[in-house]
Amino acid sequence: MVLSAGASEVTRPTFWQIGDVGKVLFYSLAVITIVILLVGIYLRIRAYSRGSDDSIPRLNDIGHRILGGAKIVLSNEKQFNRDLYGGLMHAFILWGFLTLLIGTTILAIDIDIIRPLLGESVWVGDFYLSYTFVMDSMGLLFVVGVGMAIYRRYWKRNHRLWGRHTSWEDDVFVWLLFLIGVGGFFLRGLGIVGREFPAHESVGFVGWITARSLEAAGMTSDMAITLYPLGWWSHALLAFIFIAWIPYAKPMHMLTSFANVVTRDDDAGRRLPGIPADLDVTNADDIHDFTWKELLDQDACTKCGRCSAVCPAKASGRPLDPRDVILDLKRYRESVANGGDERAIIADGGGVIHKDTMESCMACMACMDACPVEIEHLNSFTRLQRQLMDEGEVDPNVQDVLQGVMQRGNTFGENNANRAGWTDDLDFEVKDAREEPVEYLWYVGDFPSFDDRNKEVARSLAKLFESADVEWGILFDDEQYDGNDIRRIGEEFLYVDLAGHHVETFEDCEFDAIVCTDPHSFNTIKNEYPEVDFAEFADDPMMSFEYDGDWNADGKIEVKHWTQVVEELVTNGRLGLTGDELDYTVTYHDPCHLGRYNDEYEAPRELIKATGCDLYEMPRNRADSFCCGGGGGGVWMDFDDEPKPSEERLREALEDTEAGAEVEKFVVACPQCTTMYEDGRKTGGFEDDIEVVDVAELLIEAIE
Repeated sequence: MVLSAGASEVTRPTFWQIGDVGKVLFYSLAVITIVILLVGIYLRIRAYSRGSDDSIPRLNDIGHRILGGAKIVLSNEKQFNRDLYGGLMHAFILWGFLTLLIGTTILAIDIDIIRPLLGESVWVGDFYLSYTFVMDSMGLLFVVGVGMAIYRRYWKRNHRLWGRHTSWEDDVFVWLLFLIGVGGFFLRGLGIVGREFPAHESVGFVGWITARSLEAAGMTSDMAITLYPLGWWSHALLAFIFIAWIPYAKPMHMLTSFANVVTRDDDAGRRLPGIPADLDVTNADDIHDFTWKELLDQDACTKCGRCSAVCPAKASGRPLDPRDVILDLKRYRESVANGGDERAIIADGGGVIHKDTMESCMACMACMDACPVEIEHLNSFTRLQRQLMDEGEVDPNVQDVLQGVMQRGNTFGENNANRAGWTDDLDFEVKDAREEPVEYLWYVGDFPSFDDRNKEVARSLAKLFESADVEWGILFDDEQYDGNDIRRIGEEFLYVDLAGHHVETFEDCEFDAIVCTDPHSFNTIKNEYPEVDFAEFADDPMMSFEYDGDWNADGKIEVKHWTQVVEELVTNGRLGLTGDELDYTVTYHDPCHLGRYNDEYEAPRELIKATGCDLYEMPRNRADSFCCGGGGGGVWMDFDDEPKPSEERLREALEDTEAGAEVEKFVVACPQCTTMYEDGRKTGGFEDDIEVVDVAELLIEAIE
């Protein structure tokens, strides 16, 4: 660019029209602002330090964590998930804000350090031109982003942005950002008009356009000089107010969100934090029973409502709203800190959280998957569930199930000696994995063992193994309930007893890998059994095991879902499928514990395609799949859902898939899903419209 003046003139005056008194006042206010900011941050950190210790490492390999967190935050990848508009909006605001912050910092360093030390400024010439262009460009993005937020919140009134925790601070936050952004450009325009349009300022195109617009509206140089100090102080005061306000309200999420992402547990949800063997430990008797990370979760919440929008419990009319639970806990914590009355954290009325709210949770992890700031809802929810369990506030149906597990080892209350009764109709002998070595130790699970509908699935899978000439065996009556769902409704000690029994049994068997029918079993045996500190409980007379090792801590024992195993068999040609055996039009439902929990989406699909079926995807598929309603103990409880999650899902299959009413079969890969959808067919009136089948049943039909 050719300049009309020397490089030393290519700059602009700082503190123009402000004067020495104004400078002193400005720096005094800046110091006060920073002190208020630091005090607020200190108070937040002190509040987290009052939380309990976290059993999961959160600060190990901190360098890698910070880099990973920076990538997630700066890329806005979670904001773009399922929401292009929201992703662009947040990216514009974030990148614009950071650029303006960095630019302001550079200018402060130049004014307060470089000029006093060197006697000259670096904020001149080509550097100044580049600086001005970047600041105008990113400042414009910032204003556009905030404008998009205002449009979505107030014009479109996006439903997920509004709730009982929506308050004045949300309004102040967005409008303060808007006024700071627009005010900055207005101030630039005034300065350009007042200095009679220096040619080099045209590189700051937004400020230049603003100046020309002011001139067209009748603004003269003298008027601009008169108004400039008022505009300058207004802009400075708004910036000071915003900075000082950060740790005391919604802007704090700019710091806590990053901290939350850095300290995240990549396995959160699929593994739950353990509980100490000390029976006197409380789970959620007091707000400080929550770990420091769970308290940080509360402050990281931006009220965006993404978790609420995907929650199947909320969609079904249940009292659970994931966002409200997190924010209710935060509000109560702040109330107590300010001298408010203490009350029960969770109770059947009168508590911070109502027990019906937590009983509604399906433990599907949709809220966690949708959260852009890595809030680990399920950890806090399970803590609340455990407190209910400690207090004996348990749904009567769940109490019956727990009684059956304690007395008989299964959730059906059946004699566990009949667990392998489903094998009676097979025309081949089933190996006892306790007596002879096998390639696959098959953990069958409760539903395939005792539920008549799911026994058909178990027999189909057994036939598949036989057809592929696989060496497999089961544990017969030494198999008990895996414990996954009772753990998610708070019964930790019974879970530990079941896990201890199983790993002790596994240790006595010889096998290459464990294969599970139920994704719930698959998840807990693979991800949670290795986390249990069995030594803490082995000497407890209430426990039925003596095992005191760390089972599979090194991950050498493979634990697989059956679809992963059978996909390998199909790929190796051991089932003889040609890919044209069946011609059904089908859709597939991703089970939460197989998909969101364990990222297995392709194996079931490859098996469906191997049969020749024409597969049409559900609109909500893979990580966006909608829960059947059976998780978190939902399969044992009665809810007045309208509609039931299973009914809504079947409607979606028949109305919202590309094939629509042409879909003949609703394919599942989870015994609990089979149960829930068979019920949904009846209650939703879909019995004549669609058939629920397991992938194993499709495969055996193709083979036979």
